[in-house]
Amino acid sequence: MNIVLSVVLGLLGVALGAVGLLGLQGKLRRNRFFGVRTAAALRDEETFVLANRVAGVPNIAAGAVAVVSGAMAFVMADLAVTAGIIGLVGALAIAFAGGIVGSRAAEALPEPVKPKGCGGCACGGGGCSPLAGL
Repeated sequence: MNIVLSVVLGLLGVALGAVGLLGLQGKLRRNRFFGVRTAAALRDEETFVLANRVAGVPNIAAGAVAVVSGAMAFVMADLAVTAGIIGLVGALAIAFAGGIVGSRAAEALPEPVKPKGCGGCACGGGGCSPLAGL
């Protein structure tokens, strides 16, 4: 039981740490599986990067908590399950809190201004061509 719990916590910690590091560096792109994926964060690429940059440090901390608790579960045979459960709950709580803060940062970012009128160069009558309106 100690080994399985330690491996699961270790893998979870590495995954959370990697997502947090990529988010902090701004290298995490919009996807279906990793990072802050709320409606506000998925609005566009800029808001997704901002949300995950804000959530990066808490995700790295959550990953560290998971790895340390996995190591503790491996070393402490008598309290392995207790240490593992406490570490798992702590890591998930920190990651969840980071996601909330990231989502709030994405919500605070104003929405991009959409062009008025027909919506850009796709209008009839030449659109944005240099000869439009002649």
